[in-house]
Amino acid sequence: MRVARPTDRLEQISRMYSEGLGLQVLAKFEDHDGYDGVILGQPGMEYHLEFTRHGGHAAEGTASPEHLLAIYLPQASDWDATALSMMEAGFKPVTSVNPFWEACGRTFEDVDGYRVVLVRDSWPAASGSEE
Repeated sequence: MRVARPTDRLEQISRMYSEGLGLQVLAKFEDHDGYDGVILGQPGMEYHLEFTRHGGHAAEGTASPEHLLAIYLPQASDWDATALSMMEAGFKPVTSVNPFWEACGRTFEDVDGYRVVLVRDSWPAASGSEE
Protein backbone atom coordinates (compact mmCIF):
# COMPACT_ATOMS: atom_id res chain seq x y z
CA MET A 1 0.00 0.00 0.00
CA ARG A 2 1.17 3.51 -0.75
CA VAL A 3 -0.38 6.67 0.66
CA ALA A 4 0.37 9.62 -1.61
CA ARG A 5 -0.31 13.31 -1.27
CA PRO A 6 0.88 16.57 -2.78
CA THR A 7 2.86 19.23 -0.99
CA ASP A 8 4.48 22.56 -1.81
CA ARG A 9 7.21 21.78 0.77
CA LEU A 10 8.67 18.55 -0.62
CA GLU A 11 12.10 18.78 1.00
CA GLN A 12 10.77 19.89 4.39
CA ILE A 13 8.00 17.26 4.48
CA SER A 14 10.44 14.55 3.38
CA ARG A 15 12.83 15.49 6.19
CA MET A 16 10.05 15.72 8.79
CA TYR A 17 8.64 12.27 8.06
CA SER A 18 12.08 10.67 7.68
CA GLU A 19 13.37 12.07 10.96
CA GLY A 20 10.10 11.97 12.86
CA LEU A 21 9.05 8.44 11.98
CA GLY A 22 12.44 6.92 11.21
CA LEU A 23 11.57 6.34 7.56
CA GLN A 24 14.11 5.99 4.78
CA VAL A 25 14.05 7.50 1.33
CA LEU A 26 13.30 4.48 -0.86
CA ALA A 27 13.08 6.41 -4.12
CA LYS A 28 13.14 9.93 -5.51
CA PHE A 29 12.11 11.28 -8.86
CA GLU A 30 12.44 14.61 -10.62
CA ASP A 31 10.37 15.97 -13.47
CA HIS A 32 8.52 12.71 -14.05
CA ASP A 33 5.77 14.07 -16.30
CA GLY A 34 6.08 17.35 -14.42
CA TYR A 35 6.20 15.85 -10.92
CA ASP A 36 8.98 15.66 -8.36
CA GLY A 37 8.57 13.23 -5.52
CA VAL A 38 9.95 11.12 -2.74
CA ILE A 39 8.85 7.71 -1.49
CA LEU A 40 9.51 6.98 2.19
CA GLY A 41 9.30 3.73 4.10
CA GLN A 42 11.39 0.85 5.35
CA PRO A 43 13.07 -1.69 3.08
CA GLY A 44 11.00 -4.86 2.84
CA MET A 45 7.81 -3.26 4.15
CA GLU A 46 4.74 -3.32 1.94
CA TYR A 47 3.56 0.22 2.75
CA HIS A 48 5.05 3.58 1.81
CA LEU A 49 4.38 7.29 2.00
CA GLU A 50 4.76 9.28 -1.21
CA PHE A 51 4.95 13.05 -1.35
CA THR A 52 4.83 14.87 -4.67
CA ARG A 53 5.22 18.37 -6.02
CA HIS A 54 3.76 19.33 -9.39
CA GLY A 55 5.90 22.01 -11.01
CA GLY A 56 4.02 25.26 -11.53
CA HIS A 57 0.92 24.11 -9.61
CA ALA A 58 0.19 24.81 -5.95
CA ALA A 59 -0.93 21.86 -3.83
CA GLU A 60 -4.57 22.27 -2.93
CA GLY A 61 -4.86 22.78 0.83
CA THR A 62 -7.33 20.06 1.77
CA ALA A 63 -5.99 19.04 5.17
CA SER A 64 -8.48 18.98 8.01
CA PRO A 65 -8.24 17.85 11.64
CA GLU A 66 -9.80 14.55 10.55
CA HIS A 67 -7.11 13.72 7.97
CA LEU A 68 -5.05 11.29 10.02
CA LEU A 69 -2.27 8.78 9.60
CA ALA A 70 -2.52 6.47 12.64
CA ILE A 71 0.62 4.59 13.63
CA TYR A 72 0.34 1.90 16.30
CA LEU A 73 3.35 1.49 18.61
CA PRO A 74 2.72 -1.11 21.32
CA GLN A 75 6.10 -0.78 23.06
CA ALA A 76 6.21 2.18 25.46
CA SER A 77 9.89 2.85 24.69
CA ASP A 78 9.19 2.95 20.93
CA TRP A 79 6.21 5.24 21.47
CA ASP A 80 8.20 7.63 23.69
CA ALA A 81 11.17 7.72 21.29
CA THR A 82 8.95 8.30 18.25
CA ALA A 83 6.98 11.09 19.97
CA LEU A 84 10.25 12.83 20.83
CA SER A 85 11.56 12.35 17.28
CA MET A 86 8.35 13.82 15.87
CA MET A 87 8.74 16.99 17.91
CA GLU A 88 12.45 17.27 17.11
CA ALA A 89 11.61 16.91 13.39
CA GLY A 90 9.22 19.86 13.59
CA PHE A 91 5.82 18.22 14.05
CA LYS A 92 3.56 20.25 16.32
CA PRO A 93 1.62 18.43 19.09
CA VAL A 94 -2.09 19.20 18.71
CA THR A 95 -5.32 18.15 20.37
CA SER A 96 -7.30 15.67 18.32
CA VAL A 97 -10.92 16.55 17.60
CA ASN A 98 -11.86 12.89 18.08
CA PRO A 99 -11.67 11.97 21.79
CA PHE A 100 -10.78 8.37 20.87
CA TRP A 101 -7.33 9.46 19.65
CA GLU A 102 -6.79 11.63 22.73
CA ALA A 103 -7.49 8.64 24.97
CA CYS A 104 -5.09 6.25 23.26
CA GLY A 105 -2.28 8.37 21.91
CA ARG A 106 -0.94 11.72 20.84
CA THR A 107 -1.61 13.70 17.69
CA PHE A 108 0.96 15.73 15.74
CA GLU A 109 0.55 18.09 12.80
CA ASP A 110 3.01 18.61 9.93
CA VAL A 111 3.72 21.93 8.20
CA ASP A 112 0.98 21.24 5.62
CA GLY A 113 -1.66 20.74 8.35
CA TYR A 114 -1.90 16.95 8.01
CA ARG A 115 -1.94 14.93 11.20
CA VAL A 116 -0.22 11.82 12.50
CA VAL A 117 -1.52 9.98 15.55
CA LEU A 118 0.90 7.84 17.55
CA VAL A 119 -1.27 5.20 19.18
CA ARG A 120 0.04 3.59 22.39
CA ASP A 121 -1.27 0.15 21.49
CA SER A 122 -1.05 -2.64 18.96
CA TRP A 123 -3.49 -2.99 16.12
CA PRO A 124 -6.21 -5.43 17.25
CA ALA A 125 -6.13 -8.76 15.49
CA ALA A 126 -8.83 -9.21 12.92
CA SER A 127 -11.79 -10.98 14.35
CA GLY A 128 -14.77 -12.53 12.74
CA SER A 129 -16.52 -15.78 12.29
CA GLU A 130 -15.38 -18.42 9.89
CA GLU A 131 -18.00 -19.60 7.53
